[in-house]
Amino acid sequence: MWIEELARLRAQRTAAVLATVVSVRGHAPREAGAKFVVTDRELLGTIGGGNMEMLVAARAREMLATGTRSPEQLVLRLNDKAPAAYGKQCCGGEAVVLLEPVPVRPVIAVFGIGHVGLELAHILSRHDVELVLCDSRPEQLAQLDALEAGKQPAVIRRQHAVLGEQVLSELPDGAMVLIMTHDHAEDFHLCDAALRRPGLGYVGLIGSAAKYARFTMKLAESGHERQDIARITCPIGLPGIPGKQPAAIAVSVAADLLARMVLDAAPRSACLNICRTRS
Repeated sequence: MWIEELARLRAQRTAAVLATVVSVRGHAPREAGAKFVVTDRELLGTIGGGNMEMLVAARAREMLATGTRSPEQLVLRLNDKAPAAYGKQCCGGEAVVLLEPVPVRPVIAVFGIGHVGLELAHILSRHDVELVLCDSRPEQLAQLDALEAGKQPAVIRRQHAVLGEQVLSELPDGAMVLIMTHDHAEDFHLCDAALRRPGLGYVGLIGSAAKYARFTMKLAESGHERQDIARITCPIGLPGIPGKQPAAIAVSVAADLLARMVLDAAPRSACLNICRTRS
């Protein structure tokens, strides 16, 4: 079934396009409601085969390659006079096919579930993202029990790790990283690990301009080039949202992340920022 296939692809972080025959006039290979799923490597199910199916698959793969997020409709004539890149199809009718992109769920990793981290987790859990919530303190992660008990759109993965660098190294390409632990030394090691991990997206570091200046100097001493260190954003959040309360900072940071996800949606490219906040 197409629903199970989409669930499998979502779990595997594979982008897809769901193609549905929404209407048929005259004769066509399949009835309205027929569906199949297209990935860059697989065709799952069928809407009738032949030129019609291959045209739909080709357009779906173009959408995947360019990161298109908006649905599209194709009107396909099924007669011997219609263009036929993949062979003639002479059913005599016409079919309208809806193509709906099913993108990969964005990953946001928050290192440090303190006051701000917890508020941020609550906000982001209301969105269709995969949240990796990591802390070296089990009592901080225990605060997530109520969040995980609710039916949230987000997939929530809590990680208890003394060395968050290992969790960071296992994140998928394009993951957005927020570093906001209770320990500046831990923050620094995560920054160092983030710069050594190619393919990440936004990386943000919580802290003041003074903290960022110290980290910049220490990261340079650790062998990182200035242009690489500049990938770290500090302070984080939208400057137009004032306030030092944890909830205000979390709103500011979440708004910035969501705006970046919209901007990066097509084509989907990485954006790396290590959480920065105002002091």
